[in-house]
Amino acid sequence: MTNTVFKKTTVAVALVAAGIALGWGVSQWRIASSHPSGATPPSAEAAKADRKVLYWYDPMVPTQKFDKPGKSPYMDMALVPKYADEDAQQSTGLNVSAQAVQALGLRTATVEQRDIGSDVDVLGTVQLNDRDVSIVQARSAGFVERVYARAPGDVVAAGAPLADLLLPEWVAAQREFLAVRALKEESLTAASRHRLSLLGMPASLVAQVERTGEPQGRYTVTFPQAGMVAELMVRQGMTVSAGASLVRVNGLASVWIEAAVPEAQSGPLQLGQDAQVRLAAFPGETLKARVVSILPEANRDTRTVRVRLELPNPTQRLKAGMSGQIVLAGRTQPALLVPSEAVIRTGKRALVYVVDGPGKYHPVQVQLGAEIDDRLVVQGGLTAGQQVVASAQFLIDSEASLRGIMPAQASSAQPPSEPGAVPAAAPAPKSYTVRGVVDEVTPTELTLTHEAVPELKWPGMTMPFKLASPELAKALKPEQQVRFTFQQQGKDFVIIAVERVKP
Repeated sequence: MTNTVFKKTTVAVALVAAGIALGWGVSQWRIASSHPSGATPPSAEAAKADRKVLYWYDPMVPTQKFDKPGKSPYMDMALVPKYADEDAQQSTGLNVSAQAVQALGLRTATVEQRDIGSDVDVLGTVQLNDRDVSIVQARSAGFVERVYARAPGDVVAAGAPLADLLLPEWVAAQREFLAVRALKEESLTAASRHRLSLLGMPASLVAQVERTGEPQGRYTVTFPQAGMVAELMVRQGMTVSAGASLVRVNGLASVWIEAAVPEAQSGPLQLGQDAQVRLAAFPGETLKARVVSILPEANRDTRTVRVRLELPNPTQRLKAGMSGQIVLAGRTQPALLVPSEAVIRTGKRALVYVVDGPGKYHPVQVQLGAEIDDRLVVQGGLTAGQQVVASAQFLIDSEASLRGIMPAQASSAQPPSEPGAVPAAAPAPKSYTVRGVVDEVTPTELTLTHEAVPELKWPGMTMPFKLASPELAKALKPEQQVRFTFQQQGKDFVIIAVERVKP
């Protein structure tokens, strides 16, 4: 029992010691970063004499500020001073000593520009081409004398016989034509011949009646095109009326391949776009197809868009129902790429740290696009050839936030608005107006001892504020009483207006 307690106590002491060592190491890195030359930082007393100290802070809890030096209440370590001239010297960048770079194992990567394509890889199913369909109908009322050996699914050639029909109405019209023709009145004969055509008789049958002088009441219906018998509606012995459908034929010269493309990937698809098809029935073979239709309605359950591709089928080896893989080639376009690990995502924005020189870095806000393998597409904020920090950037970002170094904003073109559309106005940040006394003035910050702010649940305290413009600090001196208005912009509190007041 005693040994167990002793072991637990030893582990606890070791963890506390490790935490103290980590905090001390981070603080030393920050102090070393402020002194790239490697010189020993001055003591607290020397700092007061040579450099203005705004406040002290604990590197492990950098958001908590103290108005005098001493021990941190969180860790057994000394508080670190925040100097007033750090903002003026490093307002746009951060210096890190060579020793700190080596200790952190900091790595950099190059912003690359290369062509990328957004290919879409989906499953597809072969279907019959519904645009290549023929329907054969009876041209006159009559009787079905014979149906040739046909069944749904049969593949037939163009001109193959389907059924023999006996058409009494045609017989009467042909006898009338022969009688008019015997009168040898050319105009009457032409009119009677035209009437036979209107009844649906083919020109070859009319010519046969004229040649033989005998009416032809039996007519053989043939297939108008080659293809598959999709539906057979005629049977021997039936009575058919004019316009009755006898058979439906689907052409096989080309087939469709239908695929369901995820909604998120359907945007770049275009009619006429090429695609590659690999069917399970023909392993190792790649067929070429093209997009002929993008259906205008998405499936609400699967959130997919149906796409039809057309594929030549001259040998009729492609069968409806076959399945395979479809690769829709996206448009190739140039893009900037950075390693995914180089990007810091805060939820509201994405940052990268650009290398300005040996040991010099500054943050840049970027706009991200698609992720390709282990890289991200950058749509704004960087240029090709720049060096960015690919590791240990979170420690650098923590120090930059502490020093108030703001990232450069990414520039990007705004999408054009629709004619007549009113752009939505972004909500203005809330403003707070309080009184205070000036403690310290720098080109970028104003340190004030201000009264309580009930709306923010702040007590009266001393703290630095960012300045929206350096002009606001002109003519201000320590110990002056002012009334100022500030807003919260991101993580910072920024003074947007300030005026002197009488005591």
